[in-house]
Amino acid sequence: MNKVKITVLKTTFDAELAALYGAEGLDACPMLKEGQIFYADYAKPEGFCDEAWKAVYQYAFALAHGAGKGVFYYGDWIRTPGVAICSCNDGLRPVIFKLEATDEVAGIDYTPVR
Repeated sequence: MNKVKITVLKTTFDAELAALYGAEGLDACPMLKEGQIFYADYAKPEGFCDEAWKAVYQYAFALAHGAGKGVFYYGDWIRTPGVAICSCNDGLRPVIFKLEATDEVAGIDYTPVR
């Protein structure tokens, strides 16, 4: 299993929908900022948003386990092997991520209980 590089590409904000449905003072995601980089394997990286992880983990898992040699969904979504562009599922202020397969081998960072 290899590590996956996760880059925050964009933090977005839908002002029109926020005006209709958002809480007073709502703005772009306060948890992440553009340009941040994280490395993951099977687990959420330190400092990464829990809700965003739920939305992107399956791509990180696939890339960590060798899906980086091909493209996702028959090449009709992303044209670059080893890359996935994903977002969290916040409808008013989604964050856009680039996930990339790496050659950096992941290591166990816990002590097995058995």
